[in-house]
Amino acid sequence: MSQPDELRAAAAPDGLAPEALAEARAEASTLTSRAAADEAVEADQDAAAAVAAPAPAPKGSLWRDRNFLTLWSGQALSQFGAQITELAIPVLAVLMLDATEWEVGVLNAAQVAAFLVVGLPAGAWIDRMRKRRVMIWADAVRAVALSTLPVLALLGMLQVWHMILVALVMGVATVFFDVSYQSIIPSLVRTNQIAEANGKLQSTYELANIAGPGVGGWLIGVLTAPFAIFATVGTYVASFIALLFTRDHEKLRAPEAHRPLAHEIGEGLRGVFGNPLLRRIVGTTGMANFFGTIAQTLVPIFVLRELGLSPQMFGIVFSLSAVGGLVGAIVTPRIIAWLGEARAIPVSAIAFSLAPFFLPAISLVPALAFPLLVVQGFIMSFTILLYNITQVTFRQRITPPRLLGRMNASIRFVVWGVMPIGALLAGALGTWIGTVPTLWIAATGELFACLFVVIGPFWGMRELPDAHAEHADTHAGAEAAEPGR
Repeated sequence: MSQPDELRAAAAPDGLAPEALAEARAEASTLTSRAAADEAVEADQDAAAAVAAPAPAPKGSLWRDRNFLTLWSGQALSQFGAQITELAIPVLAVLMLDATEWEVGVLNAAQVAAFLVVGLPAGAWIDRMRKRRVMIWADAVRAVALSTLPVLALLGMLQVWHMILVALVMGVATVFFDVSYQSIIPSLVRTNQIAEANGKLQSTYELANIAGPGVGGWLIGVLTAPFAIFATVGTYVASFIALLFTRDHEKLRAPEAHRPLAHEIGEGLRGVFGNPLLRRIVGTTGMANFFGTIAQTLVPIFVLRELGLSPQMFGIVFSLSAVGGLVGAIVTPRIIAWLGEARAIPVSAIAFSLAPFFLPAISLVPALAFPLLVVQGFIMSFTILLYNITQVTFRQRITPPRLLGRMNASIRFVVWGVMPIGALLAGALGTWIGTVPTLWIAATGELFACLFVVIGPFWGMRELPDAHAEHADTHAGAEAAEPGR
């Protein structure tokens, strides 16, 4: 499954009835981890002392915010290009270079290995740097690295190990870009616009999911896979330029406020795992990503070799499946208004944990492969969007600005750090027992991923707590832990 860790928008707390917020805060007061209370109080005090309030973004709708629109346009192009490469890379490896299951597993592992290797220190480093500048450099590195693949293909020298090396370089750049990207929104818009900004960015991502693979399949047919990659290079350059013209209101901490790197990494981890709700969300996301990566690693081999679909048809499957994500991004606020923000998390998790069984079942009726692949992808995209929109907005809402980079990096370390392990396991299992049996194993594993949130406190809440509720609960826990105060 395509990482449910990542993104965006839900109904902002400002529109909630006071009674609903009071109920959510009351529920949250019983969930605060006392062991983390002292650290949370210290973090709040440090944030108040070290971080000046960011300058407000222009008032009104984000459609009138030129600064946000500049960032948005660059990311729209970048996301469109990334979808082209997401199709071109497996086609290049599976059909043109005849990669084995193990080589495909190593290639997929290389793409996300950086989240396991440098994910945690990256978050602490990013919290010491201007996030927009980090994103600019990351785009430049990705554009240069990716451009080497079509050049090597033109020279007749391209091999699988070249692709693995480029994937490693791009993976490191993507770690820095993605952690910064998830952390920069609060410095661009007002707090009550975060959900709207995330919703717009995620909707654009889903539009890119729809158009990108279809165009990618056409480009592969016309230009071949290596040269279709040039289109993605151009979109990274466009994102680079847009970021140069974007202005943020981020306030860096003074150098003397920096603590040892290990301490800052630990503070980010405590911020995540000291929150009972975030712990459960990370558990579901990490387990789903692990088994989802096992499946997604072998999907190109399953679809292109075993089912015999062409790259163009494969691209159309991606595009039609992505319609589910677009619909999910549009209707999520209505679903949240109906179910409640908290209950939307276990409901969506149950759905995206059942959908993976469609994939290996397609091998039983290969004549219906195309429509069943589209249905499976639609359900996955829709439910993952509902889940991600809700949980990422919750994370951004409750995290102090100075901890945003470390919070996102800590979560990515867990939920993306398992993915290279899953990719390598997919390559090994695919070689040992075959592609379809491995897909059944992956689907069974994903079924259990939802248990972290299904058996949690989400059903008893309607709305997730906001930052004020979290801080109030933390102070209460700290005072209870120190009866002599």
